[in-house]
Amino acid sequence: MSTVLLTKRIEFAAAHRYIKAEWDEAKNRAVFGPCYNPPAHGHNYMVEVTVSGEVDPKTGMVVNLFDLKRILLNVLEEFDHKNLNLDMPYFEDRIPTSENLARLLWTKLDRQKAIGSLHAIRLYEDEDLYADVTAAGLNVASVTRRYSFTGLQDGRQGPEWDCFVTVHGTIDPVTGMVTDIGILNRLVQEKVVQTFGRHELHQVLGTQPVTGEQLVEHIWKQLVSSLSSGRLANVRLVQSRDLSFDYAG
Repeated sequence: MSTVLLTKRIEFAAAHRYIKAEWDEAKNRAVFGPCYNPPAHGHNYMVEVTVSGEVDPKTGMVVNLFDLKRILLNVLEEFDHKNLNLDMPYFEDRIPTSENLARLLWTKLDRQKAIGSLHAIRLYEDEDLYADVTAAGLNVASVTRRYSFTGLQDGRQGPEWDCFVTVHGTIDPVTGMVTDIGILNRLVQEKVVQTFGRHELHQVLGTQPVTGEQLVEHIWKQLVSSLSSGRLANVRLVQSRDLSFDYAG
């Protein structure tokens, strides 16, 4: 029987702060930006847990959804409405970044054999930033950041594009990040948002008409060799709820 993937979404709330106590304020602020600001900031995290397995011929399900939800709630209760820096011993020696938190949730849920085979975890810090972890390795993750811009088409305002940039790599043991988000933000602002925002797209690309396929490939080529750390894994360009374009080299 074929393997089926089942994904369950569930929320919890927690606060965190990015800080290395042994660094001075200037270095903390340079590396972590606003995430360093005291005392902490909160998020309504959304976690998507994907399990895999064969469909049970008696129940028609990969795993009982009631059991899956109960187990997820039990695991997440430990983190709900907590300050991850101050209340969670897991983060005494590491920063509670999205990547580190997603990897910690993986280790906890992977022990829960009643939910079947754990396939992937996606942790949304907010709608603009999320981290993905799989069984690829305990120190490996992907992080995705959303950016938006609106170009011009024949002098008129075109659609607003959402650009999702995904970087994959090893979680840095010092910063807890796959890539420096501050550097990534500046890079995408310079090479994407400022380049296309309020500019004629056909003039930037040198082609007429401009398609989503051409645009997403151009963005990839602008970013792929410029990352400070990590590997560019995917660029997704969303034109509308019903239309998006992906490029992965």
